[in-house]
This record gives sequence, C-alpha cells and structure tokens, in this order.
Amino acid sequence: MPEFDIKDKNNKPVGKISLPDSVFGVKTKDGVIHNAIVNFLANQRQGTHATKTKGLVSGGGKKPWKQKHTGRARSGSSRSPLWRGGGTVFGPQPRDYSYSLPKKARRLALKAALSGKFADGEIIVIDELAFDKPRTKEMVSVLKGLELEGKSTLVVVPEHNEGVALSARNIPGVTVKRVTDLNSYDVAAHARLLMTKRAVEVLSEDAKK
Repeated sequence: MPEFDIKDKNNKPVGKISLPDSVFGVKTKDGVIHNAIVNFLANQRQGTHATKTKGLVSGGGKKPWKQKHTGRARSGSSRSPLWRGGGTVFGPQPRDYSYSLPKKARRLALKAALSGKFADGEIIVIDELAFDKPRTKEMVSVLKGLELEGKSTLVVVPEHNEGVALSARNIPGVTVKRVTDLNSYDVAAHARLLMTKRAVEVLSEDAKK
C-alpha cells in the first residue's frame, strides 16, 4: 500500500495518505476500460434522430398518372423514394442506444483507470477544497498553485459542494465530480485528477465492501 503526499493549496506537502492497491494498483486489460467507456457514451446518446419515410412525407395521395398506356413507368405516389421530395429508405429512426454493463465490470474499469492515472503520476491529493461562496478567481488560484492551470482537470470531492462546483464551472477543461459519481470515462477524459483527502478515503472505504 504506497503512501502519497497530501498537499495544500500552495502545493506544499502537509502529510501522507495510504493509497490501497485494490483501487490504485489494479492491473487489467485495456479492453475493460474501453468497454466501460463505450457503454457510458452509448448511454448518453438521446437517439432522437429521425427521417421521414414514404408514409410520413406530406402529399402524394393521388396517383400521378394512370397505370397503363402512358409510355411511362408505373408510379403510385409522387412521394416515392425514387422521386425528388420523396421519403427516405432505411433512414435512421428514434431508438434507445443504452445497454447495461455488469456492476463488477464498471467498478473494475474505474479502478483500472485510477490505477493508470496513479502509475503515470497524474493524481494530486489536496488536504481540503472548499469555498464559502462561489469565486472563480480562487479556484483558478488553487489550480495555478498546484501547477494545473491550463490542463484538463477532474476535481473529485467527497460530497456536493456548491461553492466548488460554481467556482469551477466557467473554467475550461475543469470538471467537478462527487466521488460516488466517478466513472472510468471522466477519469480517462482528463489529463489530471485533483482529489481531496476525504474523497480518497471514501474510495478506500468502498473498496473494502
């Protein structure tokens, strides 16, 4: 169980914390993370795309010309897919793209993603992160002090904090997540992870269950 430096807002070490191997030392195949990310993105799709088929396009109720003796090909509707302004053949229709992934697979993918970030030195643990009221300037100052300015950063907090969430929402590339809402996609999509000490402790407690 490796020990990790806990830093304050000025990037100075203020203590140590043990990171459990069951969360930050997991080795698995890349396919586990890939499957979880594909599942996450599929579940985000609204699936509201639609095209009009022959039966949905307005008009075309009357047969353009009689069936025989005109010298033309037979035609039953001016809204046939063969005609300009006609319906679409086999076009996309509203559908549900979501599908379920086993809970164990999702948890394993998250641990693998966190382990990868830890192995690459892309995790910073801060003693605490809280603001009395929303102030973007203070959040920018914290990120700058931790050398995270300009880097896509996932801020992981133990519970919802309105001050932190509102202070970070206008900073490009910065996302705030509760530790209980953490997923492998968010971890992989950001270059750095900024976790509070309490958030790491919550992850460690969950790993023991």
